[in-house]
Amino acid sequence: VQLQASGGGLVQAGDSLRLSCVASGRSFSPYYYMGWFRQSPGKEREFVAAISWAGGYKYQSDSVKGRFTISRDNAKNAVYLQMNSLKPEDTAVYYCAVRSGPRMSTSLSDYGYWGQGTLVTVSS
Repeated sequence: VQLQASGGGLVQAGDSLRLSCVASGRSFSPYYYMGWFRQSPGKEREFVAAISWAGGYKYQSDSVKGRFTISRDNAKNAVYLQMNSLKPEDTAVYYCAVRSGPRMSTSLSDYGYWGQGTLVTVSS
């Protein structure tokens, strides 16, 4: 599986961005989940949001709930992260990842495929 993330950039606090992640290399079954993680300088990579491939089941971290929305387009093998009301603390490299398994997970180790990351910088 290859994952290509895009959409990052430099924005001001309060602005919006939409990240995209396109997956290729294999067909996806209902037992796949796609997630977004982020890593800020000096910090560990953390879970942001995930969505099931078939059922549209979503889960988001408390830090982004109400501001970020994850969605998918199965026809394009793509997942999106709409980020609104961005804050300086949202500054990070954002990674998309794929998990093959029966349950949603927020754990990095449960995701076997990773994209290269896209940098989001939010200025105050």
